[in-house]
Amino acid sequence: MEELKPKSLNFLEEIVQEGIASGKYPQGILTRFPPEPNGYLHIGHAKSICLNFGLAQRFGGGTNLRFDDTNPVTEETEYVESIKKDVSWLGFSWANELYTSDYFEDLYQFAEKLITLSFAYVDDSTAAEIAAQKGTPTTPGTHSPFRNRSVEENLTLFRDMRAGKYADGEKVLRAKIDMAHPNMHMRDPLMYRIRHVKHHRSGDKWCIYPMYDFAHGQSDSIEEITHSICTLEFDVHRPLYDWFLDKLGIFPSHQYEFARLNLSHTVMSKRKLLQLVNEKVVNGWDDPRMPTISGLRRRGYTPASIRNFCERIGVAKRDNLIDLSLLEFCIREDLNKSADRVMAVLDPIKLVITNYPADKTEDLQIENNPEAEVITKRSVPFSNELYIERDDFMIDPPKKFFRLGVGLQVRLKGAYIVTCTDFKTDADGNVTEVHAEYIPESKSGQDTSGISVKGTIHWVSVSHAVEAEVRNFDRLLIVEDASELGDDFLKFINPESLQIVPKVYVEPGLKEAKVGQALQFIRKGYYSLDLDSTSDKLVFNRTVTLKDTWAKEKAK
Repeated sequence: MEELKPKSLNFLEEIVQEGIASGKYPQGILTRFPPEPNGYLHIGHAKSICLNFGLAQRFGGGTNLRFDDTNPVTEETEYVESIKKDVSWLGFSWANELYTSDYFEDLYQFAEKLITLSFAYVDDSTAAEIAAQKGTPTTPGTHSPFRNRSVEENLTLFRDMRAGKYADGEKVLRAKIDMAHPNMHMRDPLMYRIRHVKHHRSGDKWCIYPMYDFAHGQSDSIEEITHSICTLEFDVHRPLYDWFLDKLGIFPSHQYEFARLNLSHTVMSKRKLLQLVNEKVVNGWDDPRMPTISGLRRRGYTPASIRNFCERIGVAKRDNLIDLSLLEFCIREDLNKSADRVMAVLDPIKLVITNYPADKTEDLQIENNPEAEVITKRSVPFSNELYIERDDFMIDPPKKFFRLGVGLQVRLKGAYIVTCTDFKTDADGNVTEVHAEYIPESKSGQDTSGISVKGTIHWVSVSHAVEAEVRNFDRLLIVEDASELGDDFLKFINPESLQIVPKVYVEPGLKEAKVGQALQFIRKGYYSLDLDSTSDKLVFNRTVTLKDTWAKEKAK
């Protein structure tokens, strides 16, 4: 356990620390991360993961990974496996891998106990009738006509529900609390519904499934969870959570709420994310434009950058909108230290060095990352014909253009100073080739020329260049806050969220790059080798630009 620093504690850490100081948790605390396996995890879940696992790491204890698999209609094993992969990738290990379905028999017995205590009853009302019975926040509800069934009748009906004697929706089990309660969740909430659907783990064994509000607290209690941490929208569910535990007389787990993460320029609703996938607006759950953890991973985000982001935004009691720029800052900060600098030309024109021997190739030693703790170098071939960026040359350059134009000098990264002599154009006036002369005494690291230039540009040797595809990703939505958009949010998809550059040239060493490897394309941005890459074609995803370009857009 690390040394505690009270001034830096968030409100949940203060609660845990106070409990430990009072001797409440001699065996350590136990938290849980309970995702429903009905989709892929997103950056909002990352905050919850970091919080739950982080508390256990800091104060001593463990965290259970429990899959809330109580709705067989939407849950799949594919999602279970993706969730496990994401949690592990973020750098966390769970104490136990559990499933709410592990407790189906226990939960059923709890339900029978509440029936026996006259705290639950079987209701034949339709969903619409039950909704009408609830009343409104300002008017009390009305009792179901089935509310006063005897204990014996309720037990018989509930057992018949389990035995599969009724169709979906024909009956439900409800808690008997208070139909005039100011909290709508306490007005005889549903505990069980009938679903004749095959479950991803239990198969056809069950045809009745517990509702989240009934399964959640009891599962926490069975596992003896000390701190059940939920997002703020579950605040109004806490009285029901406590009511069930109190009436059953079981281990008193306690629920705490924190503000969920709302991130700008994207959607965080699983339903909307699923819509994006199903309507092929994006290319699957791991599309690098998605806020899913798998999408961020494929885009080139690192576990450390996401953990740092979650630490920076902190833990609050009120919802707020976090600007995507902070997440981008975190990945830049991380990759600045770890990503090798390499050369890639995205919009090429040819530079011919007329006084460099045409039959000569020189292997230059260029630093991989000047910010790394240990500086290493790589060998990059240099020849008389190079690709450079088209915007590194201008026919009529302005005064402070420190790149190439006739008569201007520039240093080629890790190589020589060259002086532009002339250029060629096609019939439409487009530049097709630039000519220059190099200064032999100006070689990087061995420069004795005495010449000082203000500009340095990157390049790739034509005869050694490797062709690649680049996918430049940007914000998913053109609007900052998607919370008020509703179902028409697709109208606000950023048309430039994906721009494919089909033919770029990269230095030959990138043929050895690994999928997911982070690289800085000098002067262009941070990129990562995509899993679509083959031995014949490399594909790179832009993780993030070198600077916050959206800050400039907002300032206009």
